[in-house]
Amino acid sequence: MRILHVNKFLYRRGGAEGYLLDLAALQRDAGHAVEFFGMDHPENLPMRYSRHFPAHVEYEPTPAAVSARLALAGRMLWCRSAQRGMAAVVDDFAPDVIHFHNIYHHLSPSVIRAATASGATLVMTLHDYKLVCPTYRFLDQGAICTACVHGGLRQAPLRRCKDGSLAASALAAFEVGAHRLAGAYASLDALVCPSRFLHGQLTAAGIHRDRLVHVDNFTSVDVPQRAGAGEGIVYAGRLSPEKGIDVLIRALARLPDARLDIAGDGSSRAALVDLADAAAPGRIRFHGRLDTDRLRLLLAGARVSVLPARWLENQPLAVLESFAAGVPVVASALGGIPELIEPGPCGALVPPQDPAALAAALGDYLADPDRARVHGHAARARVLAQHAPAAHLRAITALYGDIRATRSPAAVETPA
Repeated sequence: MRILHVNKFLYRRGGAEGYLLDLAALQRDAGHAVEFFGMDHPENLPMRYSRHFPAHVEYEPTPAAVSARLALAGRMLWCRSAQRGMAAVVDDFAPDVIHFHNIYHHLSPSVIRAATASGATLVMTLHDYKLVCPTYRFLDQGAICTACVHGGLRQAPLRRCKDGSLAASALAAFEVGAHRLAGAYASLDALVCPSRFLHGQLTAAGIHRDRLVHVDNFTSVDVPQRAGAGEGIVYAGRLSPEKGIDVLIRALARLPDARLDIAGDGSSRAALVDLADAAAPGRIRFHGRLDTDRLRLLLAGARVSVLPARWLENQPLAVLESFAAGVPVVASALGGIPELIEPGPCGALVPPQDPAALAAALGDYLADPDRARVHGHAARARVLAQHAPAAHLRAITALYGDIRATRSPAAVETPA
């Protein structure tokens, strides 16, 4: 098959980008022809069709000039340059399948419109909650909120959930509402939900119920394995408020001999470094963003991994990557996380924003190497059974095939 992946960023920026690049590599290894469409960005990997990408733009921080704000709002609603570029790539590459990922804001659903007439199978993997939550993350100024699921998009401006701003919240709600009214996602054949939690939220909101498909995420299993019980605690991921790293640092302060390695970067890094210096001086190392090989080595040396989220995670790759290394995970009991972590066999679930509970769960592993070793083996067994690359590739390929089969003339019943 000829497969075109579409995402606003085309470098390993976060979980969504890691997923699409790894899936594309699997597909190429299986003999498929794979190409990409996205936004022009200085960190993008070399791409065949980069000359057709729309210009690089950033939405944070919001520009002060009204004219610049209006231009950004217009692009967010419908990006004509993305539509033209996408049409050119589709015309030249002639894909059998177009697989969309995170296209919001920087590309907009205009890229779906450009693909609709191609006759290709159109699939979109949902990496967040944008189709039902204007702020993506089910957060209202840092607090968990799912009001828009049952209360509709008007809840966003009523609650001013986007940065406490009526204007920003109204614009975010208008964007989602306008795309719904325009049927911007109507031509998609399937929307893939990595977690049952996400599937359930979209179903409850009545969003494309007939086309939702649950397919678990995957991670590489050909990675360095932990030798023995490992040492210390590792957090790998974005450094931003919803990830709860401040809670983790306060938990570490309750474990006098524990050491923590933090891999990743983000808007909260400076504040977290200051907090670490005050709460646990000399016991926390900030590594910044690590390449894949260095991150895998860091995980393989850990006794336990941690995800102290204060938001509703979808199906975090950080958990799967730790499991693949044979490392148990302590994480918040939120969103799709409980689908991955069975308390006891491969990790522990704790209440969010509770440093004492988090410290107790981490302390149990630090104090008991045998427990960490046994749970690590169980964690890896879970990945091998349910989240291995080969199984995921089969599931996605089967999804493509099922859609293509229902579209074929032979599948259409001829009237008697």
